[in-house]
Amino acid sequence: QVELSEAGGGLAQPGGSLSLSCAALGNMLAMYVMGWYRQAPGKQRELVARITSGGSTSYADSVKGRFTISRDNSKNTVWLQMNNLKPEDTAVYYCNAYGLQSRLDYWGQGTQVTVSS
Repeated sequence: QVELSEAGGGLAQPGGSLSLSCAALGNMLAMYVMGWYRQAPGKQRELVARITSGGSTSYADSVKGRFTISRDNSKNTVWLQMNNLKPEDTAVYYCNAYGLQSRLDYWGQGTQVTVSS
């Protein structure tokens, strides 16, 4: 199994930055595709960014050029650097791990990101 622990959510002003981290407890992440999702009130959960075990990344159009996903398998940690934040980025952000061999999804508890002036 993979237990994911998230940190870094909080309040930011428009144009500001936040960095989210996701640490795997008791498991290695080398064989997992990692992703960040977000869900705003009344909205469906949407994919924000993902990164493969080899470091290939992809982003939602709404965050391209502003967000960066990265990983360090030796530290069992994934990050989401969020720059130039907009009020529309306000949501609960969730870390996701997908096991290539087990084909199982694991989710973090979520961390609130609020962008407001």
